[in-house]
Amino acid sequence: MFSQEPRRLFRKNPLMEVICQLRFPEILSIGSNLPVEFQESIRGEFPQYSARKESPAPTLSGTPGNFSIQNQPETINYQFVSADGIWRVNLTSKFISLSCTKYTDWEAFAQKLDLPLAAFIKIYKPAYFERVGLRYINAFSRNALNLSAVPFRNLFQPCYLGILGEEDVQETATNRCSLEMELTLRGGCRAKIHAGPGMVKRAGSEDKEVRFILDNDLFMGGNIPINLSTGAMQTLHQHADSIFLGAITQQMSEAMEPLEYI
Repeated sequence: MFSQEPRRLFRKNPLMEVICQLRFPEILSIGSNLPVEFQESIRGEFPQYSARKESPAPTLSGTPGNFSIQNQPETINYQFVSADGIWRVNLTSKFISLSCTKYTDWEAFAQKLDLPLAAFIKIYKPAYFERVGLRYINAFSRNALNLSAVPFRNLFQPCYLGILGEEDVQETATNRCSLEMELTLRGGCRAKIHAGPGMVKRAGSEDKEVRFILDNDLFMGGNIPINLSTGAMQTLHQHADSIFLGAITQQMSEAMEPLEYI
C-alpha cells in the first residue's frame, strides 16, 4: 500500500484539487473586522475578493430522552482568488487554507502558500496550529489516458478496489463500490482515504465518464508550534506521495507519462 519508490511527476496527473488547511484556536477579530491588512498583503497575487456567511451544522446535546439541538453561530469565510481563478485562499476565524485546481508539483504549491501564510502569522499571531492538513483529490479518467477498454483492476492495487478486483465481477453491473479508510501513519500523521468509481461535475454538469476517485486527506493534530508547521506539511506531502504511488499499477503509471524522478 505504501510505495518506497522515488518521488515522480506525471505529464497527465489526475488531480482535480489540492488543499492545504491550517486550523488554529479561534481568533475573534477575524470575524468581527474586515481583513483589510491581510488583503493588502496578498492582493498582488490574489486580487479577487468575496465573502460569504456560513452556518455550521447544529450540535446535539443532552442525555437520552432529553436531547436539545443547539444552533451554531454564523461564521464569515473570506475568499481571495488569483486572477486566473486557479488559486484560492480562504480565511475564517478558525482556519486558513490554500487550494488550487491545476497542481504541478509540491514546490510550486508550497511557494504559493508562503505569502498568505506569512501574512496571516504576522497580522493575527496565532498561538499554535491545532491541525495541519493536506488533501489531494484525484479523478482518474481512462478516456484521457487512452485506457478506456482497461478494467480498473489492471490500473489500481487490490486494496483500493474491493469487489472490483475480482475477475468475475463486471464494472458495468456494479452500482456502487467504494472504500473508506482511516490510517495512523508515522510521524504523528493520520490519513482518511476514499477510493472507488464515481462521477465528477464540471461547470455544474456531471461528466458521463465513470472515473476512479482517490481522495487522500492527510493531517496532523495537536498543538503544533508555528515554526514547525512547514515541517509538518512536508511530512504530510511525503506520505501523500507514498500512498499515491502505492495505489497505482505500472500500467497506470506509464499511461500518465512520468516526467522525471526527483
